[in-house]
Amino acid sequence: MKSCEPFVSPDSEYFLYSPSVSGKNMFFYPVCTGRFFYQAGYRLERSSYDSFLVMYVQRGSLTLEFDHKKTDVSAGNFVLIDCYRPHAYWSETGWDSVWCHFDGPTARAFYQAAVAHAGNVFSLSNPLPAVSSLNAVYERFRSKQPVKEALVSKQLNDLLTSFLLHSSCPEGNGHAGESSAAEAVTAYISEHFAQDLSVERLAKIAGLSQYHFIRVFKRETGFTPHEYLVRTRLNTARYLLKNTRLPVKDICYRTGFSSESVFCSAFRKHTGIPPEKYRNQGPPPG
Repeated sequence: MKSCEPFVSPDSEYFLYSPSVSGKNMFFYPVCTGRFFYQAGYRLERSSYDSFLVMYVQRGSLTLEFDHKKTDVSAGNFVLIDCYRPHAYWSETGWDSVWCHFDGPTARAFYQAAVAHAGNVFSLSNPLPAVSSLNAVYERFRSKQPVKEALVSKQLNDLLTSFLLHSSCPEGNGHAGESSAAEAVTAYISEHFAQDLSVERLAKIAGLSQYHFIRVFKRETGFTPHEYLVRTRLNTARYLLKNTRLPVKDICYRTGFSSESVFCSAFRKHTGIPPEKYRNQGPPPG
């Protein structure tokens, strides 16, 4: 449909979509997508619009007001906001963009993770994969192709995943380097969990002070470094209990615990039962 909004070029177009019941329960889905040519003087202000918005600015600039903060957005930037919350954007010069309002069962979790990495306004060192995914959603509607919900969901998933993997966020919150440091430490723990790993050692791997490292790691994983290490050891122990006949004592030392009593205590705390009972349990019903 052609736009009839004030200060939007009549060449602009948008497409609305209502997902099927199964699509709404299973997938990411577009609510509305379009390509707009905004003219100088355009302003939008809403208290809520039930969706999340991703926008890629192709030309010009605008000002975004979101979360009690005003941010200047220029060509080459992405905007990612939660439209369930109050938001506004406007421009004295105009801008061109392709955009999509979207939602889905895991949309909020993806949104929160992407914003934690990049902020609400950011650029990518290589924007092509994200722009291609966003354009693919828009072009499917523009060219009147059949809407295959699983495919459109994949394109939206690819778009959001590209934000998580490739964000450089020069105008965001500066978390990308810290996120990479946390990822490096989780990879190191996966390889060396059976060793004596101190927080001091892990912080050096991350290149951060101990205090800052603990805070960053908690933000990125949801666990302190010690909690993550213990969970990695216990996950390995559960696998060994179910898939080998190794004695509990051997499993204890193979997974990095200092003694069998420490291992059994930690195992019971996290699972509610001792290791031998866990090993002898049958598979869960269903």
